[in-house]
Amino acid sequence: MTQLLDDGADVRALGVVVEAGRGSLPFALVGDESLVACAAWGLGDAGITAVDASVPWVGIQEAGEPFVLHDALCPLVPAPFLAACVRLAVEEEVVVVGVREVTDTVKRLEGDRVGATLDRAGLLEVWSPIVLPASVCARLDEPDTTSFAALVADLRSHTEVQLVTAPPEARRVSSPADLRLLEALSR
Repeated sequence: MTQLLDDGADVRALGVVVEAGRGSLPFALVGDESLVACAAWGLGDAGITAVDASVPWVGIQEAGEPFVLHDALCPLVPAPFLAACVRLAVEEEVVVVGVREVTDTVKRLEGDRVGATLDRAGLLEVWSPIVLPASVCARLDEPDTTSFAALVADLRSHTEVQLVTAPPEARRVSSPADLRLLEALSR
């Protein structure tokens, strides 16, 4: 996994905040703003041009720019991290994915019973963003963004993917209880 540092260089990319398939949680509030609004501001602060999710995939392909998929459930990804991910994707011509090591206990499911504890070493959780270089966009069918983890698994089967360590404030919200932690991280 790579750690990224922002060098302050300008980026040029299109991006979308993905909220479809995530229930009502993207519209929950952190502070006084919805998660989806916070994520959209992060794109803008990074210099990424936000596009509406209704823009057809062919329009993204024809733009010839990198494309950032930003999960609304990771609303506080710092703008410098987003920009650094875009630069890495462009410079290396690879898909770049923000991830974190799994820290929760993970159990194996054996039939209808909870089984042995899995070793977390090497387990990663996909956070945000996923940055597709223009060359990948050009040859890719419209990606299914319902599950970022499934999308990354699919991408890894046919293109190079660079995993980068996302900062803690980029954490993924999985329930309303996570909002308190996210608010504490945003202070």
